[in-house]
Amino acid sequence: MQYTGEIVALVVSVLWTASAVFFETASKRMGSVALNFIRLIITIILIGCLTTVTKGLFPPLDAGEQQLLWLSLSGFVGLFLGDLCLFKSYAMIGARMSQLVLSMSPVMTAIFGMAALGEHLDGKEWCGIMIVTAGVLMAMLGKQGEKIRLNVPVKGFVLALCAMLAQAAGYIFTKKGIGDYDVFSGSQIRAIIALACFALLITFRGTWKSTLRKANDKSNMRNTFLGSVCGPFLGISLSLYAIGHASTGIAASLMALVPVFIIVPSVLIKKEKVSALQIVGTVTSFLGGVLFFI
Repeated sequence: MQYTGEIVALVVSVLWTASAVFFETASKRMGSVALNFIRLIITIILIGCLTTVTKGLFPPLDAGEQQLLWLSLSGFVGLFLGDLCLFKSYAMIGARMSQLVLSMSPVMTAIFGMAALGEHLDGKEWCGIMIVTAGVLMAMLGKQGEKIRLNVPVKGFVLALCAMLAQAAGYIFTKKGIGDYDVFSGSQIRAIIALACFALLITFRGTWKSTLRKANDKSNMRNTFLGSVCGPFLGISLSLYAIGHASTGIAASLMALVPVFIIVPSVLIKKEKVSALQIVGTVTSFLGGVLFFI
C-alpha cells in the first residue's frame, strides 16, 4: 500500500498526543526519572505479552547482532539520553521553549538521513518538511496566556539542543536496525536498554525508595499506564514501522505534529482559547503534510 509509512506516522502523532496528556499529569506528581523508569517497565511487559502470543517469545531473543546493536544504540541515545536532556531542559527554560528547539528534529533527521543512509529528498519533500516545521512553530508560539522567553540560560538551551540531536540520531539508528524485524520486538529492545540506563541512574542517585513509593500511588499508575499504552507501547512501536517504510525526514515531520494535535484536548478538556496564530499554524502544518501524499 502506497504511503503506509506516512499514514502510520500520522497515527503515531495522535497516539503521542494522547500519551502527552496522561504523562503531563503523572510527571507533575512523580518527576521525570521515576516516570520514565515505571513507564518503560509497563511497556516491556505489554510488548512481551503481545509477542508471547504472536511469536511465542517474551524477550526479543530472535534479534540478530546488527538489529541488537543499532536498536540498542537507538534506545540509549533516543529514549535515555534524549528524554533525560529534554526533561532537564523543561526545568531550566520551560517546556514550550524546549519543544520549540525539539521541533527542528525533522530537519536534522532529514540531514542525518542523507548523510548516514544515503536518502534523497526532492524539492517537494524538503518543502513539506519546512512547511510542517513552520506550522508547528506557529502553533506553539501562538499559545494563549504564555510568553516565550528568548533570553534563556545557555545550559537549558544546550540541553534542549542535545535532546533534539538525540531524537534525530535515534531515528537514524532505528532505521539502520529495524529492517523487516518485528516492530514491537524492536521497540522492546530499545525500552530494555533505556530501562537499564534509568535503573543505573536511580542507583547512582540513591532514589529507589522514592521511586517505589511513587509507583504505589493509584492515580500515578493509572495515568502512567494509559500514557504507556498510547506512547511507548503503541506509539513508539508504530513509529519504528513508519521510519522503516518512509523517509526518516518525512516520518519525523509527520510524527512531530503533536504540538498541533494537542490543541484539541487543550480546547475540549482545559477549555483553553485558540489564538489566530495557532489556527494558522495548524492549517500550515496540514498543508505541509498534504505535500507528502501528492
